[in-house]
Amino acid sequence: MTTTPHAMTRGMVLLFAFCCGAIVANIYYAQPIIGLIAPDIGLSDTMASFIVSLTQIGYALGLFFLVPLGDLLENRRLMIITTVVAIASLLGAAFTEQPNVFLLISLLVGFSSVSVQILIPLAAHLAPEESRGRVVGGIMGGLLLGILLARPVSSVVADHLGWRAMFMIAAALMAAISVVLALTVPKRQPDHSATYGQLIGSLWTLLRQQPVLRQRAFYQGCMFATFSLFWTAVPLELARNHGLSQSEIAIFALVGAIGAIAAPISGRLADAGHTRIASLLAMLFASLSFLPAFIHPAYSVIGLAVTGVVLDFCVQMNMVLGQRAVYSLDAKSRGRLNALYMTSIFIGGAFGSSVASAVYEHGGWLWIVIVGSVFPLLALLRFLSASQNAALAQRKVAS
Repeated sequence: MTTTPHAMTRGMVLLFAFCCGAIVANIYYAQPIIGLIAPDIGLSDTMASFIVSLTQIGYALGLFFLVPLGDLLENRRLMIITTVVAIASLLGAAFTEQPNVFLLISLLVGFSSVSVQILIPLAAHLAPEESRGRVVGGIMGGLLLGILLARPVSSVVADHLGWRAMFMIAAALMAAISVVLALTVPKRQPDHSATYGQLIGSLWTLLRQQPVLRQRAFYQGCMFATFSLFWTAVPLELARNHGLSQSEIAIFALVGAIGAIAAPISGRLADAGHTRIASLLAMLFASLSFLPAFIHPAYSVIGLAVTGVVLDFCVQMNMVLGQRAVYSLDAKSRGRLNALYMTSIFIGGAFGSSVASAVYEHGGWLWIVIVGSVFPLLALLRFLSASQNAALAQRKVAS
C-alpha cells in the first residue's frame, strides 16, 4: 500500500468529519419532506416512505459493490468519481416529475453517496493504533451531525423555497466537496491485487471467518432499523397530531442532533477497553428510549424529543464501538470489512423506514413504539448470548 504521508491532525479530522457529514446528508434530505414530495410527483401516502427506503437500499448496494474497491483502487479518485455521480443524481431528483423516475433516482442518490465509507477507513489507516478510536469517533460525530442536521435543514428549505430547492442546494454542496476532496485528501493506493470478482467474492470469506463482524453488524442493523423507523414516522406524527409546521419539525430534528456527542465519547471508551459495557448500555437504553411516549399528552412533544435524543445517542455510540472492533480485525481488509458492516446497517435502516408509513397508518404512534422497542431488544438479547458463549469458551480454555 502506498499512502502520501499525511498526519491525522485535528484539522484533518475536522475536515474528514465535515466531508462525511455533507455527503451522508444526501440520503436524509428527503426523510422529513416525503409528505411534500409524494403528492407533487403523484406518489400515494402508503408508498411515500419508499423514497427513504430506496435511498437507503441504494446506499447499501453502493456499500457492497463500490466500497470494497477502496481495498483495490486509489481512494481519492474513487471518492471523487462517486461524488460526481451524486451531483448528477441530486440534480435529477430536483427536476423530475415522474414518481417512478424519482424512486429510481432516489436509489441512485443513495448508491452514489458511499464515498463517505471510503473516507472513514482511509482515516483509520492514517491514524495510529492508540488513537484510532478517537479519530474514527470524531469523524463519525461529523457523519451523525450530517444525518441529524440534514432533516432540519431540509424542512426549513422546503418550507421557504420548496422541496426541489433542497436537492439543487445539495448538488451545489457536492460540487464544492469534490473540489475539497481533490485538494486536501491524501492519495492512497492499496497494495491488494485481485480482480473485482475476486474482491467481491472475498466478502463472503470475511463474513464467514469473522464472528465479531457478524455480531456487530447484527447489533447495529437492529439499532439502525429503529433509528430509521423513528425518524421516518415522527415528522408524520408531529404534523398530523401536533400541528407542527415544516420549520417547527426542523427545530425538533435539530434537538436530536445532541446525540452526536456520543461519537467522540464512544471512541475514547473503545480506546480505553470499555467496548462491552458501553455496547450493553447503548442497546439497553435504545430499547427503553420509547418510554417517554407514555407521559401525559400535554408533554408528548417533549417526550418525543427525549426519545430522539436518547435513541440518536445510543445508535451512534454502538456504531462507533462496532467500527472500532471491526477495523481491528484485519488492516488489509478494512475497506471490505467496513463495506460488510455498513451494508448490514443500512439494510436494517431501509427495512425500518420502509415499514414506517404502513406501521404508522395502521396503528398510530403506539405501533411505532412497540416495533421500535423490539429491534434494539433483539440486538441486546443476541449480545448477551454472545457474551455468555465467549465467557464459557474462556473458562474451558482456562481449565
